[in-house]
Amino acid sequence: MNDIVPVILCGGSGTRLWPRSRATKPKPFLPLVGDCTLFEASLRRCPAEAGFAAPVVITGAMHLGHVEAQLGDAAGAAVIVEPEAKNTAAAIALAACRLPADSVMLVCPSDHHIGNSRAFAEAARAAATLAREGWLVSFGIEASSPETGFGYLERGEPIGELGYRTAQFVEKPDLERAKAFVAGGLHAWNGGIFAFRAGVFLEELSAHRPAIADAVRRSVESGREDGNRFHPDAPAFAEIAAESVDYAVMENTSRAAMVPADIDWSDIGNWHALHQARTSDSQGNSVTGDAELVDCRNVLVDTDGPKVSVIGLADVIVVIDGNDVMITTAQGVQKVGKLDGAANQ
Repeated sequence: MNDIVPVILCGGSGTRLWPRSRATKPKPFLPLVGDCTLFEASLRRCPAEAGFAAPVVITGAMHLGHVEAQLGDAAGAAVIVEPEAKNTAAAIALAACRLPADSVMLVCPSDHHIGNSRAFAEAARAAATLAREGWLVSFGIEASSPETGFGYLERGEPIGELGYRTAQFVEKPDLERAKAFVAGGLHAWNGGIFAFRAGVFLEELSAHRPAIADAVRRSVESGREDGNRFHPDAPAFAEIAAESVDYAVMENTSRAAMVPADIDWSDIGNWHALHQARTSDSQGNSVTGDAELVDCRNVLVDTDGPKVSVIGLADVIVVIDGNDVMITTAQGVQKVGKLDGAANQ
């Protein structure tokens, strides 16, 4: 595993976890589950003693301070500072252009929770083996419930004993289709974690999105180094059309594969998902900060100061951050990002 390079993607606006998460300090840099931040947890899952290479972190200038403060003195770590956000295809291509062509990249979002680090490492080893053979590998997260907010991967024919061809990428389904996926056992959630050789990824990007590949290469060729930071050329990077790696490459390549990954994964995409990822009592209640709950079920309270008292409620979320208070039902969490406070943070 000594040539597996963790490529950690950092960014986002953080609106769905407002008011705790904000554009200036979104969820990767917050201790939302446990004592360390999600970004720090991403780094800890890929330690040198387990055979991982030093990480490559992709971020923007707005979040550079948070990255460097939490990255610490990680030996050999590199930080690529995007001139502007252009989605994941361009971000991953930046890292691929800066690495040797035969390097195996393990692309990891920094804003997800993974509860089983051992299973994650096992999946990474399997994915790396397939990547060395030329496959572009997705982690297929075990679909434990019929979620309509995730994309899915359909399992195809086996590739040895390690994984499968990806027969189909499925966009977010409706509830009935999601239920059929879970019952059928052939579909897994697409968690946005990938493994491939840097050179193979660039070949596929050039084949399917040549304009993105060319602009990224030019931005790297004209970029500049500043210690462990690398700054791509801004004018060249500005020419890139923003597109996700799924649309640009993974759904088009004939080399798509998947490895099963039962890793206690959550994208922490809203307050309800965070509630599920946190430890709860026998009534499903989870409290962070000073709070008193009486006759409550499935209530999440997260306060950074004022004491919160909740009586006789179920499926409710209460969050206090400074002067901002947000209260919603579990069913209303998807609308948090539409609040004026979240939009104007």
